[in-house]
Amino acid sequence: MSIVIAGAGEVGRHAAEVLVGDGHNVVMVDLSAAKLRALEDRLDVRTLQGNCAHAEVLREAGVAKCELLLAATDIDEINLLAAIVAKGIGAKRTLVRVHHSAYFSGKGLDYATHLGIEELICPEYLTSQAIARTLRNPGALAIEEFARGQIEMQELPVDEDGAAIGKPLAELKLPAGVRLAQIRRNEATVLPSAKTTIQVGDVVTLIGERKTFEQGRKIFAAGTSKRKTVVIMGGTAMSVWLSRALEKREFSVRLFEKDAERAEELSNKLPHVTVIRADPTEQEVQEEERIGHADAFVAVTADDEHNILSAAQAKSLGAKMAISVVQRTTYMHLYSSVGVDRAFSPRVVAAAAVRKMLDVGPVRLLASLSDGAADVYEIRPTRKSIAVGKELRNLKLPPECMIGAIQRDGTVKVPGADDTIAIGDTLLLIGPDGIERKLKKIFATK
Repeated sequence: MSIVIAGAGEVGRHAAEVLVGDGHNVVMVDLSAAKLRALEDRLDVRTLQGNCAHAEVLREAGVAKCELLLAATDIDEINLLAAIVAKGIGAKRTLVRVHHSAYFSGKGLDYATHLGIEELICPEYLTSQAIARTLRNPGALAIEEFARGQIEMQELPVDEDGAAIGKPLAELKLPAGVRLAQIRRNEATVLPSAKTTIQVGDVVTLIGERKTFEQGRKIFAAGTSKRKTVVIMGGTAMSVWLSRALEKREFSVRLFEKDAERAEELSNKLPHVTVIRADPTEQEVQEEERIGHADAFVAVTADDEHNILSAAQAKSLGAKMAISVVQRTTYMHLYSSVGVDRAFSPRVVAAAAVRKMLDVGPVRLLASLSDGAADVYEIRPTRKSIAVGKELRNLKLPPECMIGAIQRDGTVKVPGADDTIAIGDTLLLIGPDGIERKLKKIFATK
């Protein structure tokens, strides 16, 4: 596949490494001759020095015949303009990296739809969501999010003394927008019905809309009601995304930022967060703020070394979990050796998003549950699909399958039996392993 990458920064370079490794033909465009020379020494890529927002440069790069343009410079507006120009020249698809939430969130205007861009990715946002999932559910066996967090899914063990034990599903009264997708019982996968009774030892897969998911989860795994304390170091954009992801999640969040002006801005922006103008690595602050008693310490500054060392220090003081963000993947191997529990790299996340976009088939495997006993699929029905126009109650899916969510026109919902599949929908389906061929027959052909 022919791919043009605009921007040879951290994200662009790592994406090039991944895509070349997958066998794609990559052309890299950047203003910096030094960055391009460094790439040529390491990768089998063609390089072109120039402004990626200029039509003549993109034409020379081969955009007119490329399958994908990835715009990954450090400037959002340049990326958006490059994508528009590339589409005008003939690029089949465009993927744009953005930093600012104004572009990514779609508030006021859906920039991707309005500008004809297939997808916007924000590595900072995606990384913050991955961290939030880890913090919210450290004991979950598998966690996936669908459609920017509007729908959540978890596989979790049922509490032995929980409210669900011994009751059929019909009596559990799950909140609106929450469904029990399947049950793993004695190494077998069960598709539940209204008469299915929850037993001790069951592991359930729960799927639901974010606003009601936590309420539904507590029916099966109430856990402790104690609020967890999270310390975030660094007032970056990622810390804002992360703080918002933890809002109303039974977390007490303290965000440390040394700059007075930025700390005040964050305090106004995040009323549910305690913003502290201080450095949590200083001994006096550590003692006063009891950093060692935190359930989690998350370092999200722009300095990789500072993040790793600070997280390691917090762990040594007694923090139950220490997480570090690292921009350079060369540091990814260091975290475990110094006691840090997890490390997240935004550029690795961005490369994964590019890979996802290259998978253009109607059926795509998202994740495996129950140690491979069940899988989660993302499905985009084609115009020729026999499923289009049918109500879910009349759709003959393979055994032990269910559609857990439907994304349509930017909104996502957990569907009911009366809902109908339409052209342009994206579906989240849960089912057993090895059913891709059957799903393609349903969602790709008539």
